[in-house]
Amino acid sequence: MNRLGLDIGGTKIEVVLFSEQGEVLEKQRSATQKATYAAFLADLSQLILGLRQRQSAPFSIGLCLPGSVSPITGLIKNSNILVLNGRPLQRDLMAQLQQPVAIANDGNCFALSEAVDGAGHDHEIVFGVTLGTGCGGGLSIGKRMITGNNGNAAECGHNPLPGYTPERDGPPVTCYCGQQNCVESFVSGTGLSQRFAVQQGESLTAAAIIERMRRGDPAAVAQFALYRDQLARTLASVVNHLDPGAIVLGGGLSNVPEIYPGLEALTGRYTFTDTFTTRILPAHHGDSSCVRGAAWLGARCP
Repeated sequence: MNRLGLDIGGTKIEVVLFSEQGEVLEKQRSATQKATYAAFLADLSQLILGLRQRQSAPFSIGLCLPGSVSPITGLIKNSNILVLNGRPLQRDLMAQLQQPVAIANDGNCFALSEAVDGAGHDHEIVFGVTLGTGCGGGLSIGKRMITGNNGNAAECGHNPLPGYTPERDGPPVTCYCGQQNCVESFVSGTGLSQRFAVQQGESLTAAAIIERMRRGDPAAVAQFALYRDQLARTLASVVNHLDPGAIVLGGGLSNVPEIYPGLEALTGRYTFTDTFTTRILPAHHGDSSCVRGAAWLGARCP
């Protein structure tokens, strides 16, 4: 059966129909309708129904989004698309479409995609980290998505930054989630920009900081070195808890090649082990990993 994947973002929805062999059959993008839940649901349903009309063969449906489905209530939680929180999106979509619909966190879909046939395909345990506007995580074991008892597995972005000290990492910061010094506030693109402003006294985007670092600007070089150290501490905590064979990085900052040289050795310094063999790798499927993972998840729906 063909497989439909939908990647729901804060500004756009990416829709990709794959063959059973992974060939892209159709692809489109649409603006995310998020003024009301009713508008979001109606628009998403019409996208899928329109695809049905154009395709003669049936397809499974998988959807990834920021946030997750509570295993207790079946309602969406922790989404930055605020109209979705507290809503039975999975139930409502299945009622509209009259077929099973799989829904999972975008970080989990990313990890599944890279574990199945991406950078982590040779490894039993794969941890995915997305370093974009925020910092998300996902876990795959045996090429199966692991979401956990509360649906919160792999939420590495909302743990406190390991080894935080104000002398090294700058003044404390309160995350939008209400906790203090969340990893996301340091290792996301937004976090890099904000910490540079706080510690160097100038407001720049993450891309501009990277460009200055490449030109040898001392402030940018120092901030990027600190960023890599903060990332290494974060990944070492993942290894101490789960000991994956591979950690795969995605999101905009994962495309910065200067992140990788020596990162495994730096992470190993913070890990409780005598040898460090975990691979830290860029995503094989790049920006397509989330939608691919959603499609593979949908194909496994009973």
